[in-house]
Amino acid sequence: MRPRQLALHAALTAGGLAMLFPFVWMLLTSFKGVRQMLNDPISWLPAPWRWENYPDALGAMPFGTAYWNSFYIAALNVTLTLLTSAMAAYAFARIRFRGSGVLFVVFLATQMVPSQVTVVPLYLMLAKFGWIDSHLSLIVPTIANPFAVFLLRQFIRAVPVELEEAARIDGAGRWRCFWSVVLPNIRPGLGALGIIAFLASWNSFFFPLIFLNSPELATVPLLLSQFADERGAVDYGVILAASAIAVVPTLIAFLIGQRRIINSMAASGLGGR
Repeated sequence: MRPRQLALHAALTAGGLAMLFPFVWMLLTSFKGVRQMLNDPISWLPAPWRWENYPDALGAMPFGTAYWNSFYIAALNVTLTLLTSAMAAYAFARIRFRGSGVLFVVFLATQMVPSQVTVVPLYLMLAKFGWIDSHLSLIVPTIANPFAVFLLRQFIRAVPVELEEAARIDGAGRWRCFWSVVLPNIRPGLGALGIIAFLASWNSFFFPLIFLNSPELATVPLLLSQFADERGAVDYGVILAASAIAVVPTLIAFLIGQRRIINSMAASGLGGR
């Protein structure tokens, strides 16, 4: 390796270790007791290892219900996001109509508005529908995703138009071209977008905190915040054990899809016209 490449790899390795440090510290601290944390807060290894933190975390709060809530909400969000974003992206990439460019720019500009700014009108609108304290308040607003539309539009524009023209010669309509020609050719983008949408839904805390009130409807991040509030004596070892349990699905999703995400991002940036 050249000196420049060696320096680059060393810098990337150092950055990766720095980002990995909080996760490793959380994992090791989840096996510690309160006394060790208070008397020796900078200690690295647990002494002794307190394996009871994990059973205590599972028994203290209804983790099973929260896991199911987060999982099926994330699954619906991923399904709806892929479906609606793919259709919208196909319309912007292939169907020419008056004002399509301006409409796409305006639609994409909504990505620049922080979600906290729109939470009040969104809350009022969902309240009129009767969706407050309902999982619909976490599912329906995610259908329109400007980033997802932009990402899939770049992939669709990289698909040769000649494939659709050949399908039309064989008698395929617009809908058949979309399902049978375009979607199979953008599967890497759909896979990457699905993983990104799953992680965003699973880790969402702000909107569940605003829209959900019933404990049986709580998601995993919301349950963790309630876990910390409801215990009289704060046992950080148990709380970090619960956090380690909560991070398992996101870790699995990242390990499975990290290469697909990176490749898809690179392809979307180079493939669009």
